[in-house]
Amino acid sequence: MLEVADIFRSHGPAWRATTHLSLGQLKVMSAIEQCRTAALGGHVLRCSGCAQVELAYNSCRNRHCPKCQASAARRWLDARQTDLLPVEYYHVVFTLPAPISAIAWYNKAVIYGLLFDIAAETLRTIAADPRHLGAQIGATLVLHTWGSALTHHPHVHGIVPGGGLSPDGERWIACRPGFFLPVRVLSRLFRRRFLEALADAHRRGQLQFFGEYAGLATAAAFARWLAPLRTCEWVVYAKRPFAGPQAVLEYLSRYTHRVAISNQRLVAFDERGVTFRWKDYRATGRPRYKTMTLEAGEFMRRFLLHVLPGGFHRIRHYGLLANPVRRASLAKVRELLHVVPEVATQPDDQEVAAVPVFVCRHCGAPMIVIEILERTAPIRAPPIRRGET
Repeated sequence: MLEVADIFRSHGPAWRATTHLSLGQLKVMSAIEQCRTAALGGHVLRCSGCAQVELAYNSCRNRHCPKCQASAARRWLDARQTDLLPVEYYHVVFTLPAPISAIAWYNKAVIYGLLFDIAAETLRTIAADPRHLGAQIGATLVLHTWGSALTHHPHVHGIVPGGGLSPDGERWIACRPGFFLPVRVLSRLFRRRFLEALADAHRRGQLQFFGEYAGLATAAAFARWLAPLRTCEWVVYAKRPFAGPQAVLEYLSRYTHRVAISNQRLVAFDERGVTFRWKDYRATGRPRYKTMTLEAGEFMRRFLLHVLPGGFHRIRHYGLLANPVRRASLAKVRELLHVVPEVATQPDDQEVAAVPVFVCRHCGAPMIVIEILERTAPIRAPPIRRGET
């Protein structure tokens, strides 16, 4: 199967020599290039059934690597199974307008952080209003920074239980069946609060501007630039509720650990460039799924647009689902809903066979590690040319 790693290995070294990249982007390229190769070491395995011998190289485990996210998503979902409640769940999306997306490229930590916090604050504020729900809610937000064509398109997907605790914490208040909160009200508050927070960040000197946006460094220019954004429409929408808790998990498995493009979307890599499938959301008819071909350097540039700042969390929990209070909040909600949590029973050790880490793809028998291959290279950024920072 064609992989993003193939493109990086083939064209990455020459492209890096002519392109200014951040240290974080260089590290991502290096990790993807080395992932599941001899450079990172691995194991020699022998099947206990058919005696088949195979090599299994180690993964880079970088969160931007298309090959490493499937297993990470499974581990994360296993931990979320016990958090689900027997209520409707809603999917809400908050999107930044294009002008703000443009300056977000140079201010990722600040603007992505505001996107998370203002979206969560908007949901909680409107939900707490007695004219709407009048309850304390919880939400899980997931950041995506890309459009289907790998363009820069920051937005957060929110997964929200359809209800919340009453202000005194003694009742569960469910939203109307099939309806969570009015999106027009959410959009207006999100726009106002975000622009207020963005203006405050500018006053504090937390924003950087380069190139065509360098003039926005002055307060007067930034105020003029913000003015049209106070009246344009900001896209906030809510989808229909999920069809049960299992549908929530299936959705989360697709969204929580997604990267800018999966290997499955790649179609061809040849002298014309990289061809991949994308979804045209603006198309009114069929087909909405199309193919696009980009020159290899442009493909890599677009992919690396979506490298997150070091230590930046792209999955966050708020309100009743915030990490410090999640366990107590869920226990209280289950008590009010008269739901008995499932208790996992642990059979005797003698009754449980150890689950093999490696399974033979030929006969299904456990595979035994007979040799460990040491890594030959650490995951680090390629050397930076003299004069670069």
